[in-house]
Amino acid sequence: MAKREVALILNVNKPYGRKVVAGISRFTRQRGNWRLYVEDEPLAKVPNLIHWRGDGIIADLDDPNVLEAVDGIKTPLVNIGGGVLDPAWRFKSPYVTSDNPVVAQIAADHLMNQGYANFGYCGIRRTLFNPWVRIRGKAFAESVRDQGFSCSEFYGRHTTARQWESVQTEICKWLETLSLPVAIFACNDARARHVLEGCRRLGLRIPQDVGILGVDNDELMCDLTTPALSSISLGTDKIGYESANLLNDLMLGKAVSKRRRTLAIEPIGIVPRESTSTIAIADQEVARAVKFIRSNIGDGIQVMDVAKAVDLSRSTLDNRFKQILRRTVHDEIERVRLNFTKDLLATTDHTLAAIAQQTGFASVQYLATVFRQTTGQTPGEYRRQRSPTS
Repeated sequence: MAKREVALILNVNKPYGRKVVAGISRFTRQRGNWRLYVEDEPLAKVPNLIHWRGDGIIADLDDPNVLEAVDGIKTPLVNIGGGVLDPAWRFKSPYVTSDNPVVAQIAADHLMNQGYANFGYCGIRRTLFNPWVRIRGKAFAESVRDQGFSCSEFYGRHTTARQWESVQTEICKWLETLSLPVAIFACNDARARHVLEGCRRLGLRIPQDVGILGVDNDELMCDLTTPALSSISLGTDKIGYESANLLNDLMLGKAVSKRRRTLAIEPIGIVPRESTSTIAIADQEVARAVKFIRSNIGDGIQVMDVAKAVDLSRSTLDNRFKQILRRTVHDEIERVRLNFTKDLLATTDHTLAAIAQQTGFASVQYLATVFRQTTGQTPGEYRRQRSPTS
């Protein structure tokens, strides 16, 4: 069978694009008989794709120039951009993108887990090409408000070299309105670095005064900041793999279900670094109790073990937990245990028996029951959904 010509019209100079290409490459090695066209600046090399005689295209249509180049094209195309989530989006091609509400929920869980009681979201102003910014912001705010906390949302100008100082001034003014300590979820790593710079200018300590979490896990840039930036790793490799799988079926003329034409891929999870590496709880006994729970979660600890460790009665400690964290000591133990289980499922190939032992569940059966009741999924389903190789 002749090789199919497939153009990848996306920015491979950024980590997101490179990771998507890695997933596409993995698909072609396993199943595809493709010849890939990919360039550092693909539009400069193929300015008019309508006359391109290839078999398929995978494109990031969040770039208006890319959208213009493919407008009216008849070649099978899969979009990996997030602009398609806007109701006004007119280019109705199949797409594979990130599950932004889940991204926001993971962010909220992580920052609440660190003990913050004040929250903020820092995004950029809306355009047709970035509806995901507000989707993440609204979902994050809803998640923390559902737990009884407040959240301040800020959508400022996109930063250019010419606007850098004025944009930083806007961010600083917003930061000055927030109650400390505060946890800030930024729409992406670039915006998180802008927040970090604003904190530096105001003399705010990270993470003691301000915890900062980004999205994309651009490892080079996250490690270059001081302190290093915590981030959410998106399922980018899987976005690439599934977009290639979808395009392959389209090129073969196969029927593609409505569900498969609009895929949302869940993120891999948190990559914790120094920017959120604190327990932001002023009450010293509650802070010590939270640290004890995290350090001993694999030992099957109970509420009385925690109370004894901080030399308080169970009722006193429970009351302080409910006042500060909006949950009981038992709730915190179960929450930490479940989050640890999720992390092991997503990042290791350990058996359920090994995970149950590591996380303090009495049995595999009890782990599976609690996991399904809490998440609506079996542990196996959760693992497969987050595995880049599935």
